[in-house]
Amino acid sequence: MISVHLKGTFTVVKHACILFRQQRSGRIITFSSESGLVGNSGQANYGAAKSGIAGFTKVVARDMGRYGVTANSIAPRAMTRMVAGVPDSARETRARGGVASISGEETIVSADPDDIAPFVVYLASDYAANINGQTFLVYGGNVSIMSQPRPARSIYNQGQWPTEVLAPLARDYLTKGISNPAPPQPPRQ
Repeated sequence: MISVHLKGTFTVVKHACILFRQQRSGRIITFSSESGLVGNSGQANYGAAKSGIAGFTKVVARDMGRYGVTANSIAPRAMTRMVAGVPDSARETRARGGVASISGEETIVSADPDDIAPFVVYLASDYAANINGQTFLVYGGNVSIMSQPRPARSIYNQGQWPTEVLAPLARDYLTKGISNPAPPQPPRQ
């Protein structure tokens, strides 16, 4: 997974960047995945590779933007041979174990890979000349920009945090309301 997805993307983009830098223009479009952006149980190797692609794309956008090159990533949601190979029993097992599925995972069954192409064309066009370093979720007639990892809440202290001070602030403010996507389950009898 890492060799094909992450290293494969890196290798193609590296060579494209050489040409794009020389011509001072170009569009790089990579493919990430919701598994890499929000996580999906049982897909650690795939998720790591796809998360790496999203991060790599952000770096390429910063490095190549000054040469008129944009780099963006698409996380497509579509029924492919890979997704079709996941048995319903695996989804049922995750659900019984209390493991949350990716939001909207049920729409994959009706999502056509051809629905992704128009957005690829858009990102490759001059219409998207100012779009750089972004990741988009694309499926059916839906296109969403994925939020970039940014601080959402912060707590401050001068110097190092004493645990007895940090713990209640983290619990009551910093992490309040955050759900566990895979909470521990009671032992089976």
